[in-house]
Amino acid sequence: MNNFSFQFDSEIVFGRGTESEVGRLVKKYGGTKAMIVYGSGNIINSGLYDRVAASLSDAGIEHIGFGGAEPNPKRSHAEKGVQTAIAEGVDFLLGVGGGSAIDTAKAIAYGAANGGDFWQFYLGKKLERTLPIGTVTTISASGSETSRSAVLVDDVDTGQKKGLWAARPRFAIMNPELAYTLSTWQTASGAVDIFSHTFMRYFSNHPSHLGDRYCESTMQTVVKYAPIALAEPESYEARAELMLAGSLSHSDLMMIGRPEGSSGGEHALESQLSGHYNTTHGAGLAAIMPALLKYFVRHGSEEQIARVARFAVNVFGVERGTANTADAAKTALLGIERFLGWLKTLHMPTTLAELGIPKEDIPDAVKRCMAARGSLIDGFIRLDEAAVREIYMLAS
Repeated sequence: MNNFSFQFDSEIVFGRGTESEVGRLVKKYGGTKAMIVYGSGNIINSGLYDRVAASLSDAGIEHIGFGGAEPNPKRSHAEKGVQTAIAEGVDFLLGVGGGSAIDTAKAIAYGAANGGDFWQFYLGKKLERTLPIGTVTTISASGSETSRSAVLVDDVDTGQKKGLWAARPRFAIMNPELAYTLSTWQTASGAVDIFSHTFMRYFSNHPSHLGDRYCESTMQTVVKYAPIALAEPESYEARAELMLAGSLSHSDLMMIGRPEGSSGGEHALESQLSGHYNTTHGAGLAAIMPALLKYFVRHGSEEQIARVARFAVNVFGVERGTANTADAAKTALLGIERFLGWLKTLHMPTTLAELGIPKEDIPDAVKRCMAARGSLIDGFIRLDEAAVREIYMLAS
């Protein structure tokens, strides 16, 4: 087991009606004037915005709203939010909604605390201060409500999707009932996003028995409860299990005993697709992850193929083969087929063509991916340009 440092900063307030506690929590963490960052009008139409605003007012917290966060959130929109936050004297950011709203709130918090310029941190400068951030989660997906991750599309300059690993929110309010009105597409793509955050930590060359079992149990939970949430949108049990899995999957808990940055490589391959084509992140991951696993079986070491076989057995219930490499590869491929079958039960795309990305676009996609990541993508297997091309072709 590798050395590690783990500190879970975010206070989770979980359950029915917990959005009524937002005012108390903002006050607890030092806020006096909050910016409510949200996406579309759904939180207004549902009454959630009014409930959040009322709780803030009851606690004596001034507040303003900043809507318009989009899926694959944009740098330009966050820049407008920074300008507003500075002009209004905001001292607390409150992301209400899904990962796009929360990631936008994080960017605004970084910019408002640093004279307006947050993009320098997405380009590699170390972030040393931020305004405090809180979240009210309405969709089980990105895990941004408790993670250090924040992702934006650079619609100002390069068009690339950039991520920053920096500050966690001070608190995360999670009421599973807020997910009842999600569409089947949002529910399914969110479930795949959760799965991917565990997948990326599981496919590491640094095994950890406890970390591996956390990962397997979390992936099993998503496999079990995502179809239930689709069939029974108001199943509190299913929504609760998925919401908690979403937060824990991206909280670093699954990284126990592994070095930071250890990952399968799927996000590097997918992010430039969703950034360029504006596809749903979870849907893109549904097409990329099985193809990446096939690549692992084709080109991996004996230990790496055994890892995919373990995934097949412990997550998708494939009967374990014998210890030799040929049987491990067969077990692994059966697991990939079951993985694809599960994705299809969620009505998720499993090819780039289903995402509207034709084969003839693959060379440009490869170039964008390598331009964003450099000559090699670190992961379970280090990926060069030829590997990226092969994986995109396997997914086509």
